[in-house]
Amino acid sequence: MNLKNIWIPIIAGVSLIVSVIVFSDAFKYRTRSSETITVTGLSEKEFTSDLIVWGGSFSRNAFVLKDAYALLKQDEAAIRSYLNGKGIHDSCIVFSSVTMVKNFDRRYDERGNEVSAEFSGYTLSGNVRVESREIDLVEKLSREITELLEKGIELNSNMPEYYYTKLNELKIDLLANAASDAKTRAETIAKNSGTSLKGLVKATMGVFQITGKNANEIYSYGGTFNTSSKIKVASITLKVDYRLK
Repeated sequence: MNLKNIWIPIIAGVSLIVSVIVFSDAFKYRTRSSETITVTGLSEKEFTSDLIVWGGSFSRNAFVLKDAYALLKQDEAAIRSYLNGKGIHDSCIVFSSVTMVKNFDRRYDERGNEVSAEFSGYTLSGNVRVESREIDLVEKLSREITELLEKGIELNSNMPEYYYTKLNELKIDLLANAASDAKTRAETIAKNSGTSLKGLVKATMGVFQITGKNANEIYSYGGTFNTSSKIKVASITLKVDYRLK
């Protein structure tokens, strides 16, 4: 028998086996290198608002427009004087432009149809807004503003609103903590699965939420932004994909 004819099929068989092993290892490597783990990191932080906004509305009625305007301007001056006396500087006070409404005494028949409309005067309205970092002062003011009633000024007081002027810094801090939390979660899962992390693939920031402390508020898809509580809680999530070794 020709030895050459014997070795040819043997060599071909060995080559096929080696090729299969190499391909198998390469396939395993590609499969493992493409394996990822997805985790969501969470970060929360309690903080106190550093800006308060309070406002109110007032109005005057008169048959003659000029008279109504004069009365409203008197009220505006009295309100400003009152606020100044309580320690609120003019730079923190803003009065809106005046709005006007014509009033009519309307009469209707038994079917509800209007049969006449007699002019009864004008109603002029204005708004005042106070924006300050002196939160305790403005809070106290918003409760005592009814003192103006003694001066004949009907000022309808709104509830104070609370804001924070360093939201960008707060958000960056929360993102850093959320990233750290996500990595810890991923490392724990990987370790318990007998592997380890190779590197970051992608990170997606979730919705930034601000709720009142101890307030029963529901997170919304578009983000919650509480303005009614002085003490708030900010939270953010970060969805992270890691590649496994």
